[in-house]
Amino acid sequence: MYSARPKAVALVHNGATANLSQALRLFDVPTGLFKPCASSITIQPYGPSSRRQFSTSPRTKLEEKYFPRPHNENIKITPPAWPHPVYTEQQMSDIQVAHKQTKTWSDWTAITMVRLLRFGMDTATGYSHPTEEAKQRGSWMGLQEMKSWFAPSSMTERKWLVRFLFLESVAGVPGMVAASVRHLHSIRRLKRDNGWIETLLEEAYNERMHLLTFMKMAEPGRFMKLMILGAQGVFYNAFFLSYLVSPRTCHRFVGFLEEEAVLTYTRAIEDIDAGRLPKWKTLEAPEIAVNYWNMPEKHRTMRDLLLYIRADEAKHREVNHTLGNLKQKEDPNPFVSEYEDPTRPHPSKGIENIKPTGWDRQEVI
Repeated sequence: MYSARPKAVALVHNGATANLSQALRLFDVPTGLFKPCASSITIQPYGPSSRRQFSTSPRTKLEEKYFPRPHNENIKITPPAWPHPVYTEQQMSDIQVAHKQTKTWSDWTAITMVRLLRFGMDTATGYSHPTEEAKQRGSWMGLQEMKSWFAPSSMTERKWLVRFLFLESVAGVPGMVAASVRHLHSIRRLKRDNGWIETLLEEAYNERMHLLTFMKMAEPGRFMKLMILGAQGVFYNAFFLSYLVSPRTCHRFVGFLEEEAVLTYTRAIEDIDAGRLPKWKTLEAPEIAVNYWNMPEKHRTMRDLLLYIRADEAKHREVNHTLGNLKQKEDPNPFVSEYEDPTRPHPSKGIENIKPTGWDRQEVI
């Protein structure tokens, strides 16, 4: 998309037009770049117009458009509602790709929906990965004749940002929907929720912080904004109706979705380590990320940022697989509960005792 450049208009007296023209010639400005009028001269900037790319907006413009500073003399800063737990470098490095085996029809329904969503997201964001695993997955669901359409190609920094933005714009929906439904259930049934709402809201908040962090680095174009609007509108209502029918299936669906998110960020980190993303090798994380995750000095690169976000996604994977193993209307939330024996490993808000495929009900209840 080409955008017209603004024109500078100088209002002058009729008799001053000749003098202004002579002054412009002294500075070697071509006379064809301005048009004399009866009472004004319109000066047009010369040079080729720039093409609007996905991530070419200067950071200052992104700050002004999406993160305007509040005009308030009394408020200095608004801290996050849910402070982020502290992650150690070793804990984040230990995060592994994992998959929970499907056992019930509910699990099969959830994994099928995730595969369909993954296919649509890969197609929309142009995601591919030059590995044998990607080649093998290219023909799943009987799409062998379409395999050449989505042949693996190298991922660039821009393509990764497109995927991250689209992924995080969708990932922030399930927690908010589930929390609102359970909130209304609690009010309607006149019963406590046993601590589930807080964790679900915190998950939605965390996913939104991921999105805001990437928004500091790139501005989506109109087509991406349209895709986000459409995906959010369809996904929100579909997930809302699904949660009313089977919350257990929905939590399993989110658990499988977070498995894919961990895989995505793991591949991005591997690309950085392999030197395939040179622009991100020394790129500093945005200030919003440094403050939210309390990133220590000398550990604030793009790679460190992806380690933090991958750890968050692994935590969401654990939380939703665990909630999918519990009785939805009776069991308390094990991630905010106090245990009789605190020395025994148990679920928590951090990742010190993280279990990739979730905790079984017998282990926590």
